[in-house]
Amino acid sequence: MSNAMYNKMWHQTQEALNSLLDTESQKMMEPQKNQVFIFQMLATFYIKYVQIFRNLENVYDQIVHPQKRILIRKILDAVMGRILELKNEMVELELTEFHYFDDILQDLKLEPQQLDIPIPKYFLKEKLEVIKGREKILSQILAESGLDVSAEKYQVKPIPLEEAVKLIQIAERARQGRLRAMFMKQIYLQEYRAKQARLLGDKVADVSAAALRIQKVWRGFHQCKRTERQRREEMIFLGMNPPPLFNEVSAAMIQADRLCHLRNKVQIKHEEEYRDALVTIKDDLKLTEGPDIKENLQDQIRHWFIECRNLTGTFPDYPNEEEGGSAIIFSNKTPQQVIDDIVASQDEEEKTKKKKKEKKPKKEKKEKETKETKEKNKQEEEEMWKMSPSVFLHTMEEGNSVYKDLWKNKDESWNFPQDYDPELIKEDKRKELESEIRVQVDELMRQELKNLKLAVNREKELSARTGKKKGGEYSYLGTSLRQVSIEPMPSLLDVRQLITLYAILPLGSAAVHEKAPLVKSLLLAGPSGVGKKMLVHAICTETGANLFNLSAANITGKYPGKSGLQMMLHVVFKVARKLQPSVVWIGDTEKTFYKKVPHAERKMEPKRLKKQLPKMLKLLKPDDRILIVGTTKRPFDAELQPFCKAYQKIILVPRPDYASRYVLWKEIIQRHGGVITDTLSVSCLAKITDGFTQGHIVQVVKEVLTERRIRQQSHKPLTALEFIASLTSMNPVYQEEEDSFKDWYAKTPMGKKRALALTGGNKENEKDKGKKEKKGKKEKKKK
Repeated sequence: MSNAMYNKMWHQTQEALNSLLDTESQKMMEPQKNQVFIFQMLATFYIKYVQIFRNLENVYDQIVHPQKRILIRKILDAVMGRILELKNEMVELELTEFHYFDDILQDLKLEPQQLDIPIPKYFLKEKLEVIKGREKILSQILAESGLDVSAEKYQVKPIPLEEAVKLIQIAERARQGRLRAMFMKQIYLQEYRAKQARLLGDKVADVSAAALRIQKVWRGFHQCKRTERQRREEMIFLGMNPPPLFNEVSAAMIQADRLCHLRNKVQIKHEEEYRDALVTIKDDLKLTEGPDIKENLQDQIRHWFIECRNLTGTFPDYPNEEEGGSAIIFSNKTPQQVIDDIVASQDEEEKTKKKKKEKKPKKEKKEKETKETKEKNKQEEEEMWKMSPSVFLHTMEEGNSVYKDLWKNKDESWNFPQDYDPELIKEDKRKELESEIRVQVDELMRQELKNLKLAVNREKELSARTGKKKGGEYSYLGTSLRQVSIEPMPSLLDVRQLITLYAILPLGSAAVHEKAPLVKSLLLAGPSGVGKKMLVHAICTETGANLFNLSAANITGKYPGKSGLQMMLHVVFKVARKLQPSVVWIGDTEKTFYKKVPHAERKMEPKRLKKQLPKMLKLLKPDDRILIVGTTKRPFDAELQPFCKAYQKIILVPRPDYASRYVLWKEIIQRHGGVITDTLSVSCLAKITDGFTQGHIVQVVKEVLTERRIRQQSHKPLTALEFIASLTSMNPVYQEEEDSFKDWYAKTPMGKKRALALTGGNKENEKDKGKKEKKGKKEKKKK
């Protein structure tokens, strides 16, 4: 894809964003009542913003024009923030973390894959040097403290000389034994053939019969191969099997990848040239245009002095440097406009004086009327739903207007390599230079104004005193199941999307983290082996974050006592702030909130962080890109209230469904060196392994695909039976266990709200409770 194509993609995306901003601004003003309609509207906005986000992220990664990239980055961060805001709106509306858009996807003619939220590549690209530096620091610390695990792996343990000699002797004798056995076998075969020849005597075999037999075997073998090839070609022709080299990377893809790397190098080069140009162009402007700017400013300010004197009879007061100096007076205004403002301000002062005298007694009546109307409006607003104001819309609108004014119709035929535009730099630098020169001019003009005032005062003293002074920012059946009041279990894709929205995007972008709905802590709950720990590591990998392990098992015996615990947390959070983004992971976090500590775990002191965790959360600010992530396989062992208070967002990680298991089997077998052929039924494996987790599947594949078995695949293809044998020794996640997770989630604050919303008893139940309480009180009084 060429630069022109990425430019075209950017223009199309901006058009889509422009129309979306227009529709959003219209819809935000309209209060709604119908919950289904509101969700449809929010979901449509969300999906459209995701499409814009995907395109902008791609454009930002590959476009090479440095000034365009600054604007695209600003819009990209705002779009990310708006996606998080809309997600938050949908969560509060539906009272669930998971949402299903299959019906809207059909209307918009989109694939579920197009809903996937990409992780911007700039998260890691911009931090490569920081991450490398951090790794060096950590490796130095580990080496100095003697905890370097990598060095220990490759250390060779010395053995005594006698043992070494024995080992060599054993190996050499074994080798000689193998050679002797082969030699004796050859002698035996020679003797056997000679004996056979003597027994047969003069009987000569029929040559034609032998040739016929050989032909038979060969033709049979040849025909089998031909039939197999024809069957394979027929399956490819019918579209049942992929064509040969289908999964291999094409030459076009390799070329595209090479071009991407080249374009990244050009990007870096252009940005360096742009940074250098910012300095050189400013210096050139200072020499060529600096004196003219200075003269113009002085003339402008002198003109203001004279006009003020003519209109008001006195010279004006010069604004202080803290107020902004003369920039306040002439901000985007011509001298004539400044004069008009002075005249207008005088007229307004006279009018206000008259109004103060006339309109004092009428206020009381108006205040009563406004109070009544306000109360009515409040009641109506409470009944109607209205979208909460966005922090990011303004930024997007600003970026969009800059695009319209500057880039939409700009002729770039002269700039084929897409290097920086010197004229744009000159415009910005002129403003900078003007503000710098203005500070100097202000000092000179303040002095000049003092001199003018002194000269005028002297004249006044001599002449008669006359004149008056005047003041101067996927599950396919989810929707169908919810319509029948069945709560579907989220798919693994849904979980991945939530992790991206709540953890990766805010940690990766400082701009998004500061303004988007703040998520300080996150809980991943699910049975063993579903990939909770892997998701924690994925968050760190995708954002280049540091991982701090505060699991009960890890902090046992470290920093003992109350003061020791406070010291440990102080150090952890201080380092986490310095090396942000950071993730503080608490594994098996239910132990921190145990209802009753088991006798075997009392020495561990698992509840050490119980009181400290809420305090830590309070200390985290929007500037701190630190996320506390807890993982648990037994959330029901914890005290519910403090557990739910500590974790702002709770995500259930389910056992994989059929579609997920199908993909997992295929991917994991191929990743471990397995080849999937017609003899291996992946769909059969996916069906049989209902209830088994990702951890089980990985374990089974590792057991079956040994080095020896991988080598045998060419003449002995893999079958499903081989994997089933290993599965029999494992315990799956039974329906009861999954139900216990569902029941526990129903007791959490979000689960309770969802249950109330589904029964529709939110307000009605409260009224009924109130009536019952009143009846009870009356009965007591009678007694």
